[in-house]
Amino acid sequence: MLHFIYSQLIRLILPLILLRLWWQGRQAPDLRRNWQHRLGYVPSVPGPVIWVHAVSVGETIAAGPMVRRLLARNLGGTILMTAMTDTGLAQARKMFGNRVRYAYAPYDTPGSIRRFLNRTRPRILVIMETEIWPNMIRQSRKRKVPVFLINARLSERSARGYERIRRLVLPIMQSISWVAAQAEKDAERFRRIGLDPQRVEVTGSVKFDVDIPDDIRQAASALRQRLGDRPVWIAGSTHAGECVQLLQAHRQILDWHPDALLIVVPRHPDRFGTVAEMIRSEGYSLARRSLQEAPDSAQVYLGDTMGELMMLYGASDLAFVGGSLIPRGGHNPLEPAAWGIPVFAGHHVFNFETIYQRLLEHRGVFLVDGPDDLAERVSVLFASPDIRQEDGQRALAVLNKNRGALDKVVEGIIERI
Repeated sequence: MLHFIYSQLIRLILPLILLRLWWQGRQAPDLRRNWQHRLGYVPSVPGPVIWVHAVSVGETIAAGPMVRRLLARNLGGTILMTAMTDTGLAQARKMFGNRVRYAYAPYDTPGSIRRFLNRTRPRILVIMETEIWPNMIRQSRKRKVPVFLINARLSERSARGYERIRRLVLPIMQSISWVAAQAEKDAERFRRIGLDPQRVEVTGSVKFDVDIPDDIRQAASALRQRLGDRPVWIAGSTHAGECVQLLQAHRQILDWHPDALLIVVPRHPDRFGTVAEMIRSEGYSLARRSLQEAPDSAQVYLGDTMGELMMLYGASDLAFVGGSLIPRGGHNPLEPAAWGIPVFAGHHVFNFETIYQRLLEHRGVFLVDGPDDLAERVSVLFASPDIRQEDGQRALAVLNKNRGALDKVVEGIIERI
């Protein structure tokens, strides 16, 4: 009965969801393209299909190494990658080109899911992290499609929320074939909300298995050569409310290091213009990457392009990871750590609780209290190349020590197909 009520509610609000999609499309036209996918009207996919669903950019990047391994195994099928956001699909296309198929994920109405499954006929469904959609999971399982929850994490707050609607959640949990959890506490929470303990395994986080393709390394090296010896720090995946603080920090850093460059990479493309105006209004000289403006003499370089954050980390001396100076939950600190550079973040990092805990245990990341603290720490490291290298190598060592989850995940998927 609860599942029926849920499905009816989704159907009722679907017109409002589509209206919101259209409204958002004013600033991001890609959202309006292929909107029919959201209702399950996707092109038919020939042959066996491995469906990989990642909600947005972060999950898509995390899925990248796994998809590369599956492609290398030559499993005799087509990989179909879906996302809920235009940025997620853009990231996937940048990583894989024509080697995989792409579609927006259908909204979770019974009809949308049914049409999507009829057209794609997936052999398996691999869901990254914790995208628990009742109709997507239950209808897939009814068609005998194994459902795998990969790199799964579940916060205590979310677990308590699911426990309050246990009667709705239990049938969904029973439809999941395998959960590859990031940590034991995540696994324990999944067991609490009704998942069969035999279907839960702690594999670690696949985000530790960062791979940096050669073309990205070459592009980062080329940009770094262009920037020369000037000190460069980057603020990646920033959100509204953070940019002001980061510009305040940069003002202080320029007092100590007048030739310093700040690279700012907003998380969402619809903020590119707003952030550019903010930077100019604060009196900084600005270069925009999307306009191919030279960063040579700029004080701030705006990374307003899609899919280049990893490369921009590689061209920097140290990195601040956004979404953490505000209660957003933070973003992935392992991407800059993979370059062996020092990593900073604010204290709001609950979305990456396990990863930050392991980095903090070995001083592989530094949490800052605000712009003054950030400016002081960055300035000290700019003046101390040896310490900067040591800090970066500690971050890289934590990443290397925790590699291996990807092998477990790929083998687990193949064993269960």
